[in-house]
Amino acid sequence: MSSLFTPLQAGALKLPNRILMAPLTRCRADADHNPMPLMAEYYAQRASAGLIIAEATMVMEGNSSFWMEPGIYSEAQVQGWKAVTDAVHAKGGQIVLQLWHGGRACHPLLNGGAQPVAPSAIPITGDEVHTPEGKKPYVTPRELRDDELPGIVAGFKKAAEYAKAAGFDGVEVHGANGYLLDEFLRDGANKRTGLYGGSIENRARLMLEVLDATISVWGADRVGLRISPLNSYNSMIDSDPVAVTTYTAEQTSARGLAYLHVMRSDFFQAQQGDVMTPARAVFKGVLVGNMGYTAEEAEAAITAGQLDAVAFGTSFLANPDLPARIAAKAELNAPDAARFYSPGPKGYTDYPALSAA
Repeated sequence: MSSLFTPLQAGALKLPNRILMAPLTRCRADADHNPMPLMAEYYAQRASAGLIIAEATMVMEGNSSFWMEPGIYSEAQVQGWKAVTDAVHAKGGQIVLQLWHGGRACHPLLNGGAQPVAPSAIPITGDEVHTPEGKKPYVTPRELRDDELPGIVAGFKKAAEYAKAAGFDGVEVHGANGYLLDEFLRDGANKRTGLYGGSIENRARLMLEVLDATISVWGADRVGLRISPLNSYNSMIDSDPVAVTTYTAEQTSARGLAYLHVMRSDFFQAQQGDVMTPARAVFKGVLVGNMGYTAEEAEAAITAGQLDAVAFGTSFLANPDLPARIAAKAELNAPDAARFYSPGPKGYTDYPALSAA
């Protein structure tokens, strides 16, 4: 596993290994979306990752889609996150924050009755959202006006400033999985006309404006972007995912981002294709792959130059010392899926490390 354990320079971030922790929503914040002390313990346990990408975090109040997910739009949240970053840094780790707007995946029951917003008035179908009243169907979102979009960009910029104040080492813009920026990017969710609809260039406009605003706070060398061109989660689809990948990779490469984080496949296997090859062909910086990689496949892909690092999700969730387990070729703990989103330490901070297993 020599490639996985070779240090990597990702923009301004010097990573000790290429085993990254993917962003994982865990719903352990409080009802006001403030990070809780338990979250500091959870992330510090995983500080041996080459880089921790913290969970999707609300950039603006009133855009909750997971009920107990964290935010980064208030001073109280900054202080909550500061405890997390301090704990990770004390263990020698590095951590970036994923900046996120839920878009049409939000629900009125989570947001004081407010209707969710999206590029077009098209609801998510075939799934339900967790609310204080149990699982409920998604509602039809309100189509955002063009003159509202600068406010969205400003919300991401302010969140980037708060993330810096909270002591993060950088930020990742969430452009994946059927949330607002991805909804604009892919033509299955974006049916609007004008500057933000139609062509790939127009559909990517909001995402790139957000990236540029974030770069103005952090510098490009501490900013990453996550995309999921094939993933059908949240009723997403695009007529040409390779073209979306190529254009996004071109634009982010030109901006000199620290890394591009590509989810390579579809949770539900409804869409097939290869988006890693076109991303590698165009993006000149650090390319991070995600979704279903074993340690062996990750090692082979890095050795072959197909990508530069791999972000592991559920295996990092269940194995706080995942790099040590990979190095030792040790058995992995199995994740407890029933407790992915439940409150408290069980299924969160109680997974044993290798030395205690």
